[in-house]
Amino acid sequence: MLIATPQVPSLISSADDSHALLEAQASPAHAHLNADTGDLLVVSPYPSRPHLLDLTTLDQPQRILAKALTVLEPVLDDYATALYIEAFNWGAVVKTLRDLVREQRYAWKGLHFYLVVFRSQVPPTTDRKHLGKLDQDSHAEATESGGLLKYWFGLPDNNGRNLATCVWRNHEDARVASTLLAHKAAVRATRHMYSEWKMERLRLAIGDDVESWSIKPWEDRDNRD
Repeated sequence: MLIATPQVPSLISSADDSHALLEAQASPAHAHLNADTGDLLVVSPYPSRPHLLDLTTLDQPQRILAKALTVLEPVLDDYATALYIEAFNWGAVVKTLRDLVREQRYAWKGLHFYLVVFRSQVPPTTDRKHLGKLDQDSHAEATESGGLLKYWFGLPDNNGRNLATCVWRNHEDARVASTLLAHKAAVRATRHMYSEWKMERLRLAIGDDVESWSIKPWEDRDNRD
């Protein structure tokens, strides 16, 4: 397990620095690393180089939000079935974002982002090693495609229920990633590796100067905003 203070984003200064992380087992709670400089950010349970977010590919507001999202963690034990907005510390994420915006003296203008929530139930017969490989491959592919600001997943509860969630720069980035090979392989696997699964699409809206925020169901018209 990797441990550091949650207020410090997990940054890697170079590809060489990531080599020491290759054998580390990341916790589902996204334990944070001790690095504090550089352009590569740990934004998922996978700390190896193909899974790191390159902050230089993002505009400033998305870079700041990605750093703020490193504090995202569940606050309820039943996060797999609880109401999404109540299951995570979104208030702490927004506070961190506001602090970073003020620290960088950035004039934040209202923006919205695309959230995906994947709820599932995994039966005991599922090959979890294979399931994990599918997940890692699709995450690396999505990272390379671009726009994935955060990926989090938990541990199955006693009934095999779990939750995974993504924060995307926009809906189009997620759509493009959904057309890629590893993602399609993972989708095909849902037919025989899960006993139940459900996807929710949400809209994270953050107002001017980070003075307001909301998470609501995604609507198709949001693609035109």
